[in-house]
Order: sequence, then structure tokens, then C-alpha cells
Amino acid sequence: MELPGFAVAVWMYVCLSASVGGYPNGKVREACTSMVPCHGSSPQLSPEHTITVNGTEFKPGDSIEVHLSGPDFEGFFIQARDAEHLDSPAVGSFLLADRRRSQLLTCGRTKVERNSAVSHTSKSKKKEIKVYWIAPGDAPKHVQFLATVVKKYRIFWVKIPGPIVSQTDVLSPTPPLHATSEAMSTSYPVSYISKPFSASGCGSMKFCIRNPSNCDPGSASCFFLSFQQEESSVFIEMSGPSEGYLAFALSHDQWMGGDDAYLCVNEDHRIHVSTAHLKERSYPLLDLENALEDVSWRLADGVLQCSFRRRIRLPAYKGRFNLDTSYYIFLADGEASEGGLIHKHRRQPLVTDGLYNVTGPPQDIGGSRSPRLIKAHGALMFVAWITTVSIGVIVARFFKPVWSHSFLFGKELWFQVHRMLMLTTVMLTSISFVLPFVYRGGWSQQAGFHPYLGCAVMALAIFQPLMAGFRPSRHAPRRQLFNWFHWSTGTTARILAVVTMFLGMDLPALDLPDPWDTYTMIGFVAWHVGTDVLLEIHSYCLVRKVIEDDRVQILQSLTSAEAEGCLFKQIVLTIYVCGNIVFLVAFLIAINQV
Repeated sequence: MELPGFAVAVWMYVCLSASVGGYPNGKVREACTSMVPCHGSSPQLSPEHTITVNGTEFKPGDSIEVHLSGPDFEGFFIQARDAEHLDSPAVGSFLLADRRRSQLLTCGRTKVERNSAVSHTSKSKKKEIKVYWIAPGDAPKHVQFLATVVKKYRIFWVKIPGPIVSQTDVLSPTPPLHATSEAMSTSYPVSYISKPFSASGCGSMKFCIRNPSNCDPGSASCFFLSFQQEESSVFIEMSGPSEGYLAFALSHDQWMGGDDAYLCVNEDHRIHVSTAHLKERSYPLLDLENALEDVSWRLADGVLQCSFRRRIRLPAYKGRFNLDTSYYIFLADGEASEGGLIHKHRRQPLVTDGLYNVTGPPQDIGGSRSPRLIKAHGALMFVAWITTVSIGVIVARFFKPVWSHSFLFGKELWFQVHRMLMLTTVMLTSISFVLPFVYRGGWSQQAGFHPYLGCAVMALAIFQPLMAGFRPSRHAPRRQLFNWFHWSTGTTARILAVVTMFLGMDLPALDLPDPWDTYTMIGFVAWHVGTDVLLEIHSYCLVRKVIEDDRVQILQSLTSAEAEGCLFKQIVLTIYVCGNIVFLVAFLIAINQV
């Protein structure tokens, strides 16, 4: 769940201590060592951009003009390093020529390392950048300029080699040092899946998760994840209706954070498969090294499919969980923009209801996109504010004269039924009110107006029976004032409850099927209001009939009218209760299937 539904561009925070997070604002101090963007893919091998300088020699304190130019690019990172030891820290400092498009960064904690790198200030397109490098007093004999350039999110070059400048009276190094761009050995062969996955073998040969239960992974509405052990490795298949991305994660609990994640992302109509680490509720930190083999994918008819193999144990890869242990399993989907930039999923991930070992006995299970406590919260609120309170209001409003001569435990029947239903409403609301706080561990900042209105409904629900405890006697002067306050408070609570339910049904934590949930709730409101109006019209007609009768026959008319009204009202109440229960059952079934 979603909210819900807004898209936030994902530029990664910190990949590893030796990697650069893909920040659009260019504040990438973590890039000081590797100069590698944490974008979850390998760098390009043939640079399109060049670095030029206005001189080849320098002495301490000299200024050298440095140009980075080429086709449009979004981000960059420039350093100068010892040409004979390119893995050493940056040397010298920079001055800016254009503060709107470039900014200074400090790589290190000492004064001599201040302003030792330059990066972009935004992801706006640019063709060239000019800066000035100031040679330090302790500069090495030979200095080489290096640049990382990001064209698009997954298209970038790392450590593009620039010219080597040397101190005066020092011979230039021969042969040229490090004349090629650094490449990373994380690529792997990718093949195309020829046909949809099959659920054959689920529960007998492989461990499967399907939503809806027992769905066909070839259909356009089925989310499917399978694990099949093959000696020391596991073959994994994942598919679902998405043209953006699919992802699953292994977790020690049912909360996001500290999880081992695997993503299949649509990148310009090609599927990129990568591993990642989930840190709390932030965006995934994509890994630079990929531990996956035999990667395949398919994107057809709105269904994304990918498969790959990974070893059960990967001690050399930090953050990869062993697959011979039990975990909660998350399955999520969402949108991806141009270049494979993923957006936050708009609805809750599918989560297994328990811990499972995917290398254990094969099973064919489902999952839920809504936590059990949130389901219970929604179910209890529906029972309270669709059924018990609605019937209680109808009984008090229209059955007081009908059941005035029937008693239960010494009180009039209509009053006892009304009081029982209203106290049940307060009890169910109170229990339900606590559950989201237990689940969230506090107040939710992502639920919009729903929790605020819910608190108002809870307060009014508690206030009603307290006010009823101070009800004046039937003929007391203040009884009319009490009746008005009692009616207005109850009506306000019911209206707010319906609005709160409308908002809650589409929150990511529950997210009932849309637009079915909206139309069904509108149908219930129309059903209740229609019944109320019908009984009001009937009561009005009875009163008019009695008034128009001859005064001599008025007592007889009242008696016959009461008998006629009693039968009609009881029939209407029976039909209303049946219809009310139909609406309630429909919502409860929908909650159970989420």
C-alpha cells in the first residue's frame, strides 16, 4: 500500500563505503574512492566524452584549466590523482567556472583534501564543464585527471582517463599510464524466454508463491514466484502483470529493512536483473557485483517474466542471505521510467503469512498484501458501522411505537435492542481503533486524513453512551434538548465513519479492489438512506390518515393504523437487515482476499 500512488524518482543513497550514490544534486562524497555510481548496472566500455587541459606541465600553486565535454550528460565527477597510483586519494583542489552547474566536494577529512573533487548540481542536460585545478605543494610528479560521466541512469562511464600533467623538469611517463576506462566484470550472458512460465510442479518439485491462489503464471493477472533447488543452487522464476519492475525480497520479519532483494526492471524494453539490499523503508541499494547466473527474461502482453540461478550460499557476497534458512518472502511490483529508474510501489507488497524455507519441502502457497491486524481493523469497523449502528438507528427511529408494549429485562424492547447494538458498536470500534497503532507502533504519517477522522469517530462513539447516561426523564424540560444533541452527535459520527471507510479502503495497507469498493460503499449508503426515506414516508402517511379520519373514529383509526404500520415496518426491517448483511459479507470477503 498505496499512498498513495505518487511517483518519486529513485536516486540511490549509499551503495557501499567504496561507491557513489546516484544523487541528482551531485553531493556524492562517497564517490571519492571508486567513482562508481550505484545504479545497479555495469559501466560502458568505450567513452564518448573527453577531458582536455590547457597545459601539460605545472609547478606547485599553478592553475590548470580542465574541460569535460561530449554528448549530453546528466551527472559527472572529476578528480585528479597520482598517475602512477590511480587508486590513491585525490590530489590538489579545484576552483569553479560555473557555480550553477558544478560544485566543489571534499574527499577526505584533512585541509589538504578540501575541494578535491567536482560534481554536478542537478541532473539537467549539459554538454561541457570547465573547472580549474590548483596544484598542491606536495603534488606527485605526474597527475592524471579522471572523470565519471552519467548519460542516463543506467548508462555511464567510470574513470574516463584524461591527460597526464607533470611537474616542470620531470619527464613524461612512458608508456602512457592507465589509458583505458575502468571496466567492471559484473556482466553476464542474458537470454530470452520463449514462452510463459508454468505452474506444473508447484508443491511437488518446486516451492511456489501465487496470487491469486492457484493462478496460471501465463495469465495477465497472476503474480508468480518459484524456487527449484538444483544441487548447490536454486533456479528462480518470477512473473507478474507489470511493465515497470518486479521484485522479491527475503526478510527475517514482515517489515521492510535489512532484506535481501532481487529486481527485474524494464530498462528501455529490455529487462535488467540485479540484486539489492533494502535498508529500512528507503529505496533499494543496488549491488555493484551480481551473484546471479543463467539470466533470462520476457516482456509480452503486459506480463514481465525473468528467471535466474543463484547458489544457496554466497559467503563472498555481502548482503546475500543463505537460501537454506526460513524467511518471510515479499513480492512487489511498480513503475519504472526511462533508463530503468524505478518508482515506489503504489500498493503493499505481497507477503507470506509465515516463515518459509525455499529449499525445504516444496509447497504451493499464497500471500497477503494486507497485514492481519489491518485486516482485522477493517473487518471490525465494517461490522460496527455498516451493520450494528445502522440497524440500531433504524430500530430507535421507527420501532419505538411498534414495540412500545414489548419488554425485555424490564425495559421496552426497542430500547434494549438499540442499546445492545450501540454498545456493541462502541466495543468493536474501540478494539479496532487500537489495532493500527499496535501494527505501526505509533502514528502513521502515510495514511492521509484517515487516522484523523478515525480519532474523531472514536471520540464521538465514546461520547454517545456517556451522554446517554445523563439522559433526563421522558417529560423533563431538557429532554428535547438531549434528544437533539443525541441525534446530531450520532448522525455526525455515522457520516464521518462512512467518509473514513471510503478513505481507508484505498490505503496501501488494505487497498480493496478498485473501483468495486467505491461502488459497493455507495450502494450501501443508498440502501440505508433509501430504507430510511421509505420508513419516513410511511410514518408520514399513517399520521395523515389518522388526522383525516372522523374525530369519533379517531381511536379506532389509531389502532388499525398501528397494526398496519407494525406489519409493514417489520417486513421492511427484515429486508433491510438481509440487505445489510449482504453488503457486510461482500466487504469481509474482499478483505479476506486481499
